[in-house]
Amino acid sequence: MSTIQEIESAVEQLPQKELTKFRDWFSAFDAAAWDRQFEADANAGRLDALADEALRDLREGRCKDL
Repeated sequence: MSTIQEIESAVEQLPQKELTKFRDWFSAFDAAAWDRQFEADANAGRLDALADEALRDLREGRCKDL
């Protein structure tokens, strides 16, 4: 399978039990990929401005306790 269309077609043909297994696998796969990207962004400093803004808001009393 080398194209999105082929993958979509294969997924559409899965029996319910296999679709459930695929969904669970893909959810874990996608979460791990997101975690790796988030970590890479954090390590590269791409989130520093957001963290600075959040800390500034906290210091200046613009945050509420939940």
